[in-house]
Amino acid sequence: MRTAHRWVRTELPAALAIGLAFTGCGTPGAPMPPSLKLPAPVTDLSASRAGNQISLVWTMPKKNTDKLLLKGNVPVRVCRKEEDGVCTLVASDLQLAPGSDGVFSETLPPALASGEPRKLAYFVELPNRNGRSAGLSNAAEVLAGEAPDAVANLAAEVRKDGIVLRWTPGLSDGAPQESIRLHRKLLTPATESKPAAQQGLLAPPPEPLEQSLLVAANATGRALDKAIRFGESYEYRAQRVLSVHLSQKPGNPEIDDLTLELAGPLSEPVRVEAKDVFPPDAPTGLAAVATGAGSEAAIDLSWQPDIESDLAGYAVYRREGSESWQRISPAQPLAGPAFHDARVQPGHSYRYGVTAIDQGGHESARSAEAEETVSNQ
Repeated sequence: MRTAHRWVRTELPAALAIGLAFTGCGTPGAPMPPSLKLPAPVTDLSASRAGNQISLVWTMPKKNTDKLLLKGNVPVRVCRKEEDGVCTLVASDLQLAPGSDGVFSETLPPALASGEPRKLAYFVELPNRNGRSAGLSNAAEVLAGEAPDAVANLAAEVRKDGIVLRWTPGLSDGAPQESIRLHRKLLTPATESKPAAQQGLLAPPPEPLEQSLLVAANATGRALDKAIRFGESYEYRAQRVLSVHLSQKPGNPEIDDLTLELAGPLSEPVRVEAKDVFPPDAPTGLAAVATGAGSEAAIDLSWQPDIESDLAGYAVYRREGSESWQRISPAQPLAGPAFHDARVQPGHSYRYGVTAIDQGGHESARSAEAEETVSNQ
């Protein structure tokens, strides 16, 4: 026996009806809690110390923890923590734009600028309007304690093989844990200091605007910077750097040993213009060989090629007996290390010398002489 189904129409409450209308595939689930609008924490904080001055740099986040763009300036708090102590607030009045470069510096108080070297950590925190934050940044570590003495009487001198830097040696110079860091700044970017002809595809890559060189703090107070380019101007500053090894805590093998630098104050700057007023080295290995006979007689010359980067070419000189030297090669420097002298006479002896010429027109001393006699046959 078939049972008849009857549809019963019922009235639903308005609120329930609205709720059903928005359910189904692709509809949102439970409502999300309201955003706390917490700026994302800083992750690239770094710190450096020069003398008793601490410098911090970091990048401000662009978004909050909900991945939404931050609007308006963000408050910044900076604190420092010594060993296992409390993180002491040192700045709370900073306001920086999202995505901007954060910068902060402070002079260490006397208690932290004296005594034995010890670890000091800095942190940055970005609170919201209610003072809440997503946490501290990464730790940026430096050393507290007494810094090395300043480098005194820094001077620079241009030589053919580079720039010689000199300073007054300190009492601790020569200690294995102490070094001198030389900071070099390029004052003439390549696009300004080089002619247009030297800025093509074959031109050397541009120099970094700033570089540093770590050398041993030797008792002579001297270092040579070979990586300079003639035609440029540089500024140098120097500071003593002490490498401090911090042992891991006893009973905690998870904490690795750590080596940090304790750097002294930067010296007064010294500027130098690297003018190339130095001639190339004299060529070596000059050899003379007579060839042919009669009207076909000649003397062939060859020598070791010069490897200096600014070489323009060579010039060949000749003399006979007690006569003075005469240039017998063309006015334009020879490109290669060889020359064919066809203006010789049978039975005569000739002495030769070769010079190198750089692109600035500076000419080297003559090479060692080579002598050859043309046969009478």
